[in-house]
Amino acid sequence: MYASVLQSSSLVSAFLAEPIGRLVLAAALGLFLGLEREWSQKSAGIRTFSLTSLLAAVFTLAAQTEYVGGALLVVGGVLVIVQGVLLAVQGLRSGEEDALSLTTSVSLLVAYGVGVLVASGAILAGVTVAVVSSLLLVLKRELHGFAGGLTREELRSTTEFAILAFVIYPVLPTERQVLGFTFEPRVAWLMVVTVAGIGIVNYALIRTYGGRGVAATGFLGGLASSTAVVGTMLDHVRQRSEAVSYAVAAVLLADAAMAVRNLGIALAFTLFTPEAEPLFEAILPLGSLVVGCFVVAWFTADWREYVEIELESPFSLRNALAFGGVFLLILAGSTVAKAQFGTAGLYIGALISGLVSSAGVTTATVLLYRGGSISTAAAVNTVLLATASSVVVKAGLAAAGPPAFARRVAAWSAALLVGAGVVTAATVIIA
Repeated sequence: MYASVLQSSSLVSAFLAEPIGRLVLAAALGLFLGLEREWSQKSAGIRTFSLTSLLAAVFTLAAQTEYVGGALLVVGGVLVIVQGVLLAVQGLRSGEEDALSLTTSVSLLVAYGVGVLVASGAILAGVTVAVVSSLLLVLKRELHGFAGGLTREELRSTTEFAILAFVIYPVLPTERQVLGFTFEPRVAWLMVVTVAGIGIVNYALIRTYGGRGVAATGFLGGLASSTAVVGTMLDHVRQRSEAVSYAVAAVLLADAAMAVRNLGIALAFTLFTPEAEPLFEAILPLGSLVVGCFVVAWFTADWREYVEIELESPFSLRNALAFGGVFLLILAGSTVAKAQFGTAGLYIGALISGLVSSAGVTTATVLLYRGGSISTAAAVNTVLLATASSVVVKAGLAAAGPPAFARRVAAWSAALLVGAGVVTAATVIIA
């Protein structure tokens, strides 16, 4: 299986290495960008967008071989801008709604840029720009609705956080020796920003899609604040005894969200690190926990059940800095525990710290791993222990509810943790 995957990957790479392959991809990405505009019945649709990206790719390839190609590339960009302005004017004269938004005009320029990126060899960048731009076009209504619902305080806090995130990162040193291990301040700050960003994005999602079913409420709410999910479900089961089934499902889905977040952090900050191997060993145990949570929730509750959840706004610089403080305390504690008591001390610290923040333990563990202080096995086990500790915390919070709710959350949490443990042991034996 792996051989066939590698062979397919090499074939795709060989195809994209040729000019014809890049031309085809540029045209395809342009068509992809134009789908929403075509569906919205705008002046420019899939053909115009696809041809625009294709033209940019042709001019870029020409610029690599002929001197006049660079001039053609500039002329092509100017023509796209002019075309966009003419489309906006045409829409204004015909009374088209939102004609002056210039969204189609800017999208054409993006399509041109995608063609340039792909033809110049920046394949991943071109695909990323195309996908993100398409999402921005498709989510027009949701983005406008969410932005319009922000308070002035949330908007100000978001701006302050964004400024600090992008201003602090460049001035931080890349590496420092702290307590005997290599500490990476830039990576640490990037992790804090990432965790805060996850909370902000999922706060936006839960405000947009929350209440549409237990799946959206449990999983998206769990990414933003799993404690809030448990608190909301406690209120539901206290008021309605028949709410136990979907309340249990929501708590399990919050556990799944927490595991996905921890796995994402572990992989994202080790996948492209030359000094350390990616923590792929965490995929099976955490993945089995996620799948198990979804399976149980699917068979035990009606996912169409209407559920509202109240989340505290994450648009606060104070919240982000508070997480950063917790993260640094966990990092310092983990380092001392590892130095004094070895790997056993690291594991005990993970179990205790996971009761407070499994994300904090995961980020601290990844930094220790990147700095060479702990092995791959120790890093994976620490992340797993912190995740298990967080699952236990939610079961403990659920114990404050009615006995039926508390028993079912505890039973399913224990069963899922045992299942993940079996997968972990089987993985170790096979390896």
